[in-house]
Amino acid sequence: MVGVKFGRSIVPPARRCATLRWNSCCAIYKMDWLHWCIIIIGVIACIRGQSVQQMEKPPWRNTSDRVTNPNINISEKEIIDEILGEGSNYDNRLRPKGGNGSQASAVNVTVNIYLRTISKIDDVSMEYSCQISFREQWQDNRLTYNDSYFKYVNLPDPERIWRPDLFFSNEKQGHFHDIVMPNVLLRLYPDGRILYSVRISLVLSCPMKLHYYPLDNQFCVLEMASYGYTTDDIVFIWKADNPVQRKPIVELPSFELKDISTSYCSSTTNTGQYSCLRVTLKLKRQFSYYLLQLYIPSYMLVIVSWVSFWLDKEAVPARVSLGVTTLLTMATQASGINSKLPPVSYTKAIDVWIGVSLTFIFGALLEFALVNYAARRDSKEQLKKDRERQEQLTLDLMEDGCGTQMKPLFNNSDTTPFRKRSWKGYETHDIHIEPRRKRKRGCYTSFLSHYKDRAKRIDVVARILFPAGFALFNVAYWLGYMLPEKVVDMA
Repeated sequence: MVGVKFGRSIVPPARRCATLRWNSCCAIYKMDWLHWCIIIIGVIACIRGQSVQQMEKPPWRNTSDRVTNPNINISEKEIIDEILGEGSNYDNRLRPKGGNGSQASAVNVTVNIYLRTISKIDDVSMEYSCQISFREQWQDNRLTYNDSYFKYVNLPDPERIWRPDLFFSNEKQGHFHDIVMPNVLLRLYPDGRILYSVRISLVLSCPMKLHYYPLDNQFCVLEMASYGYTTDDIVFIWKADNPVQRKPIVELPSFELKDISTSYCSSTTNTGQYSCLRVTLKLKRQFSYYLLQLYIPSYMLVIVSWVSFWLDKEAVPARVSLGVTTLLTMATQASGINSKLPPVSYTKAIDVWIGVSLTFIFGALLEFALVNYAARRDSKEQLKKDRERQEQLTLDLMEDGCGTQMKPLFNNSDTTPFRKRSWKGYETHDIHIEPRRKRKRGCYTSFLSHYKDRAKRIDVVARILFPAGFALFNVAYWLGYMLPEKVVDMA
């Protein structure tokens, strides 16, 4: 056997052939694994490419539409390029044709509003703030397209199409919202209908009539009109169903939203007649705040001022300090209320209440001045009577001391101390003093007769008159300002 030398050893021919065959098989096996890896990578790449292509296709509404219409593959980009591209004849500077297809006829614009919030109602500036979603819908036959897969197309740039030149006529301030993206919606339907929606925050003027403040109802309006197009070009129309929508709960700081109504307010100027829409908000002022902060404290101050009627007339410091303190407190409260109101020329309900309350408190202070004056008069008269009595007594004693017999006041010869005699139809006594005829006293006179001092009588009368007068004022005040007839039409 002939051997072959491999290196240092000699391998027989049979073993060498077997070794060569084994190496060849291993090489082929290693190449198959490489091929398999390449094939798997290629398959994965193909699958990913197909998925990307499917994502770039237009969003089909459902699978059945794609199956029933396999030949239509138009995309939103192609629709927008077709109607608004460079090759189209669309010009956003020109308004569309009217309802009858003529350029001379007016475009009907349907308006709808969604009231989101009413954040502030300022009585001093006579304005209110609100946030709305404003929606317009009109027909533009120049933007029609033929496609059955898209219910509508969202246009990303509203500036590329014609829009009505509507403005808010009673607006003071306003701005659009662009966080995180501009809050604008523009939908284009196949038949050329356009829906435009935008979120706006507005500060609007609201002239208020404060005759019944704080028992008043206010009517704030939101007016929208065309600025440059007359009614021959544009006519604004409220949506038939729910022209003004609102959140289920619209919370206001000091008012309650009672009702929302819509109307038309077309106006005529030197340049023509313009279409106008109006929203009227009926707002009722919350009374609980004023009841707790104004009316109940003023009740307490008025009643406290009446305490001086029950104090002794000699307690001058207590009665004076009580009257002055209540008067200044009521004046401070009145100035605080008026600082939150505009300086209007007419009288408000709150002015009547504060004025009458101040009058009663000031009247209680004047009553003490009258009591003090009457007490001093009573004291002087009593002092004068005592002096005259003392002088008469001194005179009588002097006459008695000089031996002069005093004339008896009574005729002691009679058995009775007072012997009645008849003189011209009148009964007289021996002292020759005609008695006063008895007068019939009423309840009021007999009641006051218990009090000899005029100062005390004034206090007793004030205890009755002041509460009775304030009670009558309350009846007239609340009936006059809270009856249904008090509502003043602000619209």
